[in-house]
Amino acid sequence: MPEPEQDQGQKQGALRRIFQLIPGILLCGVVTVISLGIQAAEERVFDHPYIEALVVAILLGMAVRTAWEPSARWRSGIAFSAKQLLEVAVMLLGASISFAAIVASGGLLIGAIAVTVVIMLAVSYGLSRMLGLKTKLAILIACGNSICGNSAIAAVAPVIEADGDDIASSISFTAILGVLMVLGLPLLIPLLKLTATQYGILAGLTVYAVPQVLAATVPAGIVSTQIGTLVKLVRVLMLGPIVIGLSLLVARRRKAGAAKEGTSKAASISPFKLVPWFIIGFLVLAALRSFQLVPDIAIAPVTKTAAILTVVSMAALGLGVDVRVLSTVGGRVTAAVTLSLMLLLALSIGLVHFFK
Repeated sequence: MPEPEQDQGQKQGALRRIFQLIPGILLCGVVTVISLGIQAAEERVFDHPYIEALVVAILLGMAVRTAWEPSARWRSGIAFSAKQLLEVAVMLLGASISFAAIVASGGLLIGAIAVTVVIMLAVSYGLSRMLGLKTKLAILIACGNSICGNSAIAAVAPVIEADGDDIASSISFTAILGVLMVLGLPLLIPLLKLTATQYGILAGLTVYAVPQVLAATVPAGIVSTQIGTLVKLVRVLMLGPIVIGLSLLVARRRKAGAAKEGTSKAASISPFKLVPWFIIGFLVLAALRSFQLVPDIAIAPVTKTAAILTVVSMAALGLGVDVRVLSTVGGRVTAAVTLSLMLLLALSIGLVHFFK
């Protein structure tokens, strides 16, 4: 075939693939708009969203999937939204992170937060495995409980190549307990005689999402809100090293598996594939932000874009989830998340009494 005709065929094939994605992406977009509308209504009524849009998107997607199974016309766009758009969202999050924020928080507090996160990662993973959950689901639950709930699960999922059922089940059950934490945590202030500083640290260490930290600390005063937000943001920054470590571990296991099949296949694995492209992009954007090469005016739009893309991806995951699969692991996932959260709360209470 002459080269111009070959190029024309490739262009037509690319356009065809793009058009095939449009129906599924638009469906995920509709679910996203509804979910964001529900979150906006929560903010108007309660000042802070107790159930974030990404959780609503999963639940709405699951409801649609229960009533109607998407045909092949919709599935390619849904799959694209669940994977590629989520990877782009994770990359964009790097622009909102400054390495200087870690240094400014103080060495002792940073060390305490890091130790807490590492301990809870190991404990949550061990509990989940003891309860018979799959490795990938156990990792998602451990990261969600230990770092930042739904955002951590969404960021880790593409790295470990978790399937939609695992992501949806871990986020759904984590979200329920996250809301209960927001409602119940202020009750510990009089019971444990916590100061504003202590309660802020406790909220920052145990509540999953940043908006939920605000909702849990505002009733306790501005000092608790400021400290809780600071601790929470430092805890969120732990997500970067954890994701990089998991990506290296996955790449190492993949390379070891290829080596067993044959040395030639193992040798074909590029060093640049050790870390996924979106994690490299995340680090590059974080470095640019730290050196103030990303203008402040661009941070809000980039962060908002990442948040919306994450909600679109969660809608796609919900549309791909079979509720019957969730019912088979529901009890064990609930037990794993609940026990992990109780242990995190106990560990955090011990830590806040250290910061008198």
